[in-house]
Amino acid sequence: MTDIQHYGSFIAAILVFQAVPGAGTLAILEATARDGRRAGMAAVLGTLAGDGLFMVAAVAGLAALMQAHAEVFQALQWFGAAYLAWLGVQLLLSRPGTAGAADPARPRSRWRYFRRAFLVSLTNPKVMLFFVAFFPLFLRADASPATLPVMMLHVTVLSLAYQTALVLAGNWVAQRLKAFPGARVAATRLAGVALVGLGAQLASRIR
Repeated sequence: MTDIQHYGSFIAAILVFQAVPGAGTLAILEATARDGRRAGMAAVLGTLAGDGLFMVAAVAGLAALMQAHAEVFQALQWFGAAYLAWLGVQLLLSRPGTAGAADPARPRSRWRYFRRAFLVSLTNPKVMLFFVAFFPLFLRADASPATLPVMMLHVTVLSLAYQTALVLAGNWVAQRLKAFPGARVAATRLAGVALVGLGAQLASRIR
């Protein structure tokens, strides 16, 4: 990886970025708690798809276009904040009798969890700006054209590993909460409050 400078720091930065809780983490844990590992992995793939799209857009220079047209960036920010708050309200209004548990009569499509996580990721344009600032930090001036795709692959593989571990841990916790319906309801409500709060926090920072 000679074209990636400070390789150890590059790996560490990716892991730290993943470890910071955010809307994507909440979407993955919520899907896992509701319908198990497969639903959680569908959410993981949705998050990775959204991040991948942002990485491609960042490399293609779309971030510069968004910065040049502030109204586009601001509209995406408002949409993202509203969408997160809407997801939170949905959790807060979910029926206590079914919160956090799968309903055999009404199986939830894994595609639904993929789509939800993808939209959560896609409505956070700051992720793309992060990648615009992040990649040059570890890119040699004389790097080959193949270096950026290699860096993107690193981000994707490490994100997949971390988020898969998150699903397994979340499922382990959810299984042990099955005997405590009240705890499941409280966890669902807490996730709803967290999403609404995150949406409000993002909205308060929009300029």
